[in-house]
Order: sequence, then structure tokens, then C-alpha cells
Amino acid sequence: MSGMGQTIRTPWHLWVVGVLAALWNGFGCFDYFMTQTRRDEWFARMGMTEAQLTYFNAMPAWTHAAWAIGVWGGLLGAILLLLRRKWAMPVFVVSFLGWLAGAVYAFALSDGMEAMGPMWPMQIVIGGACVFFIWYAWMLGRKGVLR
Repeated sequence: MSGMGQTIRTPWHLWVVGVLAALWNGFGCFDYFMTQTRRDEWFARMGMTEAQLTYFNAMPAWTHAAWAIGVWGGLLGAILLLLRRKWAMPVFVVSFLGWLAGAVYAFALSDGMEAMGPMWPMQIVIGGACVFFIWYAWMLGRKGVLR
């Protein structure tokens, strides 16, 4: 509802973006869960190289915490978006900050780019998706779609 008693309709694209955000972040949560609970089996299934395994197993605990904040925050943001809640945007920001902490470790504090080889650009794609979800939720908030 807007201030004048008008009902603001849910745009069709909110459902598309919301479902894609839930699927995208849901896979991130699944990957996180599998990594934390069935690491060796999951990494073998993902085809990780010995260098990638060594790099990943040496990551400090705070990077795992940042990863958890990133993926679980992203899933919560997607759910809030689908529920048309204005909290979606700040939750997506927190998710982005989780990704950013991991990216700083990978790109500046370790040899993550070298260890991940041709997989490292995926980190940029993930960061871009985070920024898109923040922008999208911010835009819908400004239009009064989120309450």
C-alpha cells in the first residue's frame, strides 16, 4: 500500500528475480553445507585439483564464516524479496559483505587466484550477482513494492 491507499502491484519480474535469487543462493547454501559436512566426497565430485584442495583446506575459519554469511544471507534476502519485505536489501548487503571478505582473502591475502586456476572468475560472477540483487531490492524499495 502506498500512502494514498493505492495498492502497488507486484511486478512480474520480482517473481523471476526472486526465484532465480533463491535458486542461485540455494545452490550456494547446498555447496556450503556439503563442503562442511562431506568435504572430501563433495570435492571429488566437483573435480577439484590437488592445488585447489590444498588451498581450500588451508583457508582460515573466518573465511568459512564469511562464506556462510554470504550464502545464507543471500538465501534469506531472496526469501525476503519474494515476501516483498524491505529488509531484503540490507540482508543482500550483508550477504555481499560476506562475499567481499572471502574475495579479499582469495585475491589479496592468499594465492587463491593461482590455486583456483580457471575457476577464479566465478568469484567475480558471484560478486556481480550480489551487486545486482542489492540494486534490484533497492530499486523495488524506492518504488514502494517492498514494505
